Amino acid sequence: MEEPVRPWPADGVALPRVDLRAVPAPPVDVAAAPARAAGDRLDPATVCPAEGDPPKTHAAEWEKRYRRTVIASDLVAACAVIAISAFVIDRLAPHDMHAFGTAFAILCALPVSRAWSARVLGEGPEEYRTLGRALITAAVLVAFGGLLFGALEVQPWVFFVVPAVALVLFPQRYVLRQILHRRRRRGLCLLPVMAAGSAETVADLIKRTRTEAHVGWRVEAVCTSTGTGEIEGVPVVGRLEELSRHVRRGGYRVVAITADQYWNPERLQRLAWDLEGTSSEMVVAPMLMEVAGPRLNVSGVLGMPLLRVTAPAFTGGRRFVKEVVDRCGAALLLALFSPVLLAIAVAVKAGDRGPVIYRQRRIGKDGEAFTMLKFRTMVVNAHLIRHDLEKANEGAGPLFKMKKDPRVTKVGGLLRRYSLDELPQLFNVVAGRMSLVGPRPPLPEETATYAPAARRRLLVKPGLTGLWQVSGRSDLSWDESIRLDLRYVEDWSLALDLVILWKTFRAVLAGQGAY
Repeated sequence: MEEPVRPWPADGVALPRVDLRAVPAPPVDVAAAPARAAGDRLDPATVCPAEGDPPKTHAAEWEKRYRRTVIASDLVAACAVIAISAFVIDRLAPHDMHAFGTAFAILCALPVSRAWSARVLGEGPEEYRTLGRALITAAVLVAFGGLLFGALEVQPWVFFVVPAVALVLFPQRYVLRQILHRRRRRGLCLLPVMAAGSAETVADLIKRTRTEAHVGWRVEAVCTSTGTGEIEGVPVVGRLEELSRHVRRGGYRVVAITADQYWNPERLQRLAWDLEGTSSEMVVAPMLMEVAGPRLNVSGVLGMPLLRVTAPAFTGGRRFVKEVVDRCGAALLLALFSPVLLAIAVAVKAGDRGPVIYRQRRIGKDGEAFTMLKFRTMVVNAHLIRHDLEKANEGAGPLFKMKKDPRVTKVGGLLRRYSLDELPQLFNVVAGRMSLVGPRPPLPEETATYAPAARRRLLVKPGLTGLWQVSGRSDLSWDESIRLDLRYVEDWSLALDLVILWKTFRAVLAGQGAY
């Protein structure tokens, strides 16, 4: 099926930003922004403004408090880990400078690596990527300092203390993000957004911000070519040529530019100039393709700003690391879950005395077929009954799915709810036919209907989990599942894999979209 061209980039796509924050925002005209209420807070006691604060007099006040909370928690946690390590390693020797050197290296690496930048806090895998880069830099600094000053006994600090700091900081950042995201789902701690573009692209943006509230955007006003009416319940406050005036008047934190024939390089540059001196950040959709994060860069060539799109990585060092992590991780998981696998096998066998494992032909990398393993969750003759159930099909596209499929056994229903039926696929991962994270493994009849764009899913190994699973699984439309798989193929990174694995764990526990 042909992947439709979307007017706005996919969820989580990094957009080129023009940073226009130079001075604090002017006082807000409450009449111009009625949707913004007091109480845009993260934590009522420490992080966000109090309930009675005037609306958006200081547009980024809760952001500043959240950033200060992150910095303070990082410093306290790092110092605590280093102090405990000093007690264990050096027994608090007062003349030993290793602890001070390690603390100094971490304190230097965190801001230099932009781990405390307001742009990455609470936003996607980039926050974890910058934090990891900072801690690796700190470890290198400690090692280099040991060589420089002849303190060759720094090995414990490089290989144990800095990783121990990482084991504390990463979960701590996650907890803070969850607090922030929970507040955002309640309509708090959101950035007021002015959207400007065509009615279609603006409507798409508004729907996405409401569906993905954790991103932290709330579209409160719109400018279009007509300048009248409303879009998805959001008022149109003016025409596109009046945008800068309305932004200054309303004190919006983000100005989102979506596709419209009105925009050209000269008008975008003029808009950027007009917004100088405000607290607004201008975000421009590429409008050409859905490409995210590491592959998308803006650079100047011959005095022209160019959007550089690097080729997706299907080979090389990062792919080798992924291969090693996949096979070793799957082997470790099989060892850990071996009692669970045995218990499930006994339960399936005891249910109706049928076979324990269900084997199915799937299509893998480069279109090669392989046999995928799953625990059997349906009655033995399920394929013969399917023809009688075709009219009740609730699946998307060529998929056959039913929320209450009569062929599913009692044990199978429980296994499906928590995706335990997919555990035998770890054997496919160890054998190199699948990956821990990747596109959904398609059926042969699915691939026969693929358009050229959809066939790009086959450029990488299918995954035990993927973006499709952490974004709704069986509740997704066919087009949406294809789009998510293609996005993974195009924008894959090790950091994205880690985020997907963690989100899979949460989705499985909640049983979201599984049937």
